[in-house]
Amino acid sequence: MARKVRVLTETDLRRTVPLDHEAIAVVERAFATLATGKVVMPPILSMEIEDANGEVDVKTAYIPGFDGFAIKVSPGFFDNPKLGLPSLNGLMILFSAKTGLVEALLMDNGYLTDVRTAAAGAVAAKALAPEVHTAGVIGTGMQARLQMQAAHLVRPFQQVLVWGRDADKAQACAQDLSQTLGLPARVETNPADLVAQSQLVVTTTPARTPVLQAEWLHPGLHITAMGSDQAGKNEVAPTALARADLYVADRVSQCATLGELRSAIAAGLMTADTVPELGQVVRASITGRTHADQITICDLTGTGAQDTAIATHALAKSENSGIALDL
Repeated sequence: MARKVRVLTETDLRRTVPLDHEAIAVVERAFATLATGKVVMPPILSMEIEDANGEVDVKTAYIPGFDGFAIKVSPGFFDNPKLGLPSLNGLMILFSAKTGLVEALLMDNGYLTDVRTAAAGAVAAKALAPEVHTAGVIGTGMQARLQMQAAHLVRPFQQVLVWGRDADKAQACAQDLSQTLGLPARVETNPADLVAQSQLVVTTTPARTPVLQAEWLHPGLHITAMGSDQAGKNEVAPTALARADLYVADRVSQCATLGELRSAIAAGLMTADTVPELGQVVRASITGRTHADQITICDLTGTGAQDTAIATHALAKSENSGIALDL
C-alpha cells in the first residue's frame, strides 16, 4: 500500500511557519503538558567532533495529544564559514504518534529550531516578566533578533537596548530590530547599563564566562537565559541565580547539566531538587511572579518537547506545500 511522506524545505517552512502567536501557543502547550509528567522525553544525545570543531545534538519527545513526534538532528560545525558553508544546519523527522510511520521530512536547516527557541522565550516572558517598557538583549545573532520579536508579541515594550562584544554587529542588530519592530532600538556600550534600564533582559550568547553579574540585578527585572545549552557554557553569574526571588528551568535535569543551573550547583549555591519548571508556572501548579518588584530568572536549554510541538505545527500549516513522496 503506497503512502505519502511530505518533504518540506527551509523555503517552504519560512513561508508557512512564521514566528507568531500561533507558534508561541503551540510551544506553550508543550511546556504545560511537559509539567504533567506524561511526556516521554529522553535525555539529549550529544556528540562532540573535536577534529572538525563540530557537535551534533539529537532531541525527541512524545507528547500526549499531539498527532506526531519528532526526532531532530542538529549539527553545528563551526569552521564551516571558512569553507563558505553555514555553521548550523539539520532536519526534523516527524512520525505518526499512532502508527510510528514517517509522515514528514522537515529540511529546515535549523529554521524551526530558531522559531521554537524564540517562542519558548516568549512563553517565559509571558509567564514571568512584569510590565515591560524597555527590553534588553545581550548578544547580536539571530536569536537576539528573534527573542526580542517574540517577547514583543506577549509583552509589548517601547524600546530595545542591545549589547554585544562586537560594536558593529551590535549596531546592525539594533538597526534590524528597530526596523522589524517599528520602535527605538539602540546600542548600550556597557551591559550593566543595559540591565539597569531594562525590565526584561534576554541573554543569547555562547559565553563560557558570565556576561551578566549578580550586582546588576534590580527589583522588577526578569532575565531569560537561553545561550547555555552545553556543559561549560555560562552566561549568568551563579550568584545571580541564588539571589533571584524565583529561578525557573525549562527542564531541571537538563539545566543541571547543560544550563545556568549547572554552574550554581557547582558553586554550592543551589540544588536541583527544589527548582520549579516553566511548564508548572504555565499550568499555575506553582506560583510564578507574585509582585512587580520580584527578580525572576528563566533558564532555557531547549527541549525535545519544543521540537515535537513545532514540527507538528509545521506539518499542519504546510499541508499544501512541499513535495509528497510515495513510499
